[in-house]
Amino acid sequence: MSTPIQEAAAPPPMRLVNGLRYPFAKPPPEGRLQEVAHGVFWAQLPLPFVLNHINVWLIEDGDGWTLVDTGLDSKPLRALWETLLRGPLQGRPVTRILVTHMHPDHVGLAGWLTRRFAAEFCMSRTDYLMCRVLAADTGRSAPPEAIRFYRAAGFTDSMLQRYVERFGFFGKMIDRLPDAYTRLKQGDELQIGGRVWRVEVGSGHAPEHVCLACPELDLFLAGDQILPRISSNVSLFPTEPRANPLQDWLDSCARLRGIVSADALVLPSHNEPFYGAPQRLTALIDNHEIALERLLGVLDTPRRAIEPEIFGVLFKRRVTSDNFFMATGESLAHLNCLVHRGLVAQDVDARGVCYYQAV
Repeated sequence: MSTPIQEAAAPPPMRLVNGLRYPFAKPPPEGRLQEVAHGVFWAQLPLPFVLNHINVWLIEDGDGWTLVDTGLDSKPLRALWETLLRGPLQGRPVTRILVTHMHPDHVGLAGWLTRRFAAEFCMSRTDYLMCRVLAADTGRSAPPEAIRFYRAAGFTDSMLQRYVERFGFFGKMIDRLPDAYTRLKQGDELQIGGRVWRVEVGSGHAPEHVCLACPELDLFLAGDQILPRISSNVSLFPTEPRANPLQDWLDSCARLRGIVSADALVLPSHNEPFYGAPQRLTALIDNHEIALERLLGVLDTPRRAIEPEIFGVLFKRRVTSDNFFMATGESLAHLNCLVHRGLVAQDVDARGVCYYQAV
């Protein structure tokens, strides 16, 4: 069964960067596919953010296709999907859509594609339900619990007003989610394209992030759980202010390090496919542990979550208005991790602002 893909060429030399091996010189051009393994194809979709792309994966599945992730909902991306459907996908139906996790760049067009093809829609239960909850915030006023949460982080009145103005934006980036789904959970085995794909679940970046392992092809479809050159955002949010997502993330990375072999081709949602998962997972764990040590070092005096000294030890990039909310979430996740480890104490002043200090 032939599928138009990027023109065949001599295999490029394997690139070696920071100990990771990259078998593809560059991503496929917009509107084209690149075959990464037999019957498994890579498309890259643009995003209107600093992280300006997402990788989606298309797997030949009988007479149709299984899609993994969809991009966010926008007119340009719907038009790009039309190009892919008419061209490289040869007009064959999409029979199943799997979404790795609840973030809009992954789930944004899942509803549109599912309804268009009457396709099966698959997702983890926690991420499906959380996605529906967040989408339902569109049109609502910011709840007082969320305002207290960010006031405790140290937000000024003007910062809180900005949060109130952008509240509910999540739902504007996704099409209406399907009203029914097939639950994916740890250890499930799916038949896709005549091969077994095993579900491996991570946590921290999203509540119940689905990865897929195909032993026959030695592939690991990683979503945002393992990225080769950047670390996924791990944030604390107002909906669960006492959670410990960073420890969840570290535990997930440690578990996956014992599962994904160095010879498995990792298919990430951002950057390029690569070999070397155990090494990369070790680096992700070590980098966060080093950040926690540095953070503890500046907590000899009480500090709020958004102080420059906190941001300075956690982030290489300068924190600006564009990434301030994301930086705050990461800062709180690291501080909460130290609190859970018993290394940091919290004290709330009369205004409701939380200060953190090493014990």
